Amino acid sequence: MPENTEEAIGSATRELLGKMIAVNEVAISDIACILFTTTSDLNAAFPAAAARALGWTRVPLLCGHEMNVPGSLPCCLRVLVLFNTDKTNEETVHVYLEGAETLRDEGERTWQGEGKK
Repeated sequence: MPENTEEAIGSATRELLGKMIAVNEVAISDIACILFTTTSDLNAAFPAAAARALGWTRVPLLCGHEMNVPGSLPCCLRVLVLFNTDKTNEETVHVYLEGAETLRDEGERTWQGEGKK
C-alpha cells in the first residue's frame, strides 16, 4: 500500500477482499467473520469501513494492528476471512498483493496476480 490515506486503505481493502473471495469462490452468505489488521503506520481509516461500503452489513468485522516488530514489512494490510466451506485447507488459496508475497512462501496456494498462482 503506497500511503496512509483513507482512499488508499479503502482501495487496498476492496481489492484484497475481492480477489480473496473470487479466487476461493466464496459466497458472501458463507462468511462467518472477517478480521483486518494493519501495521501501525496505517491508521487513516478502518479497513472494515470499506467492507461495509461494499454492502457487507451482515458480516461481523474486526480491525486491529499488527505487532510493531523492527524490520517487518511496513504499510501492510492483512485480512483473515473465516467462511463455511467443504474445501480442504490445501484447496484454500491465500492472496498476497503489492510485495506481501514475501511474508510467506506457499507455492501453489499463493495467488499473486492475474493468471499467476
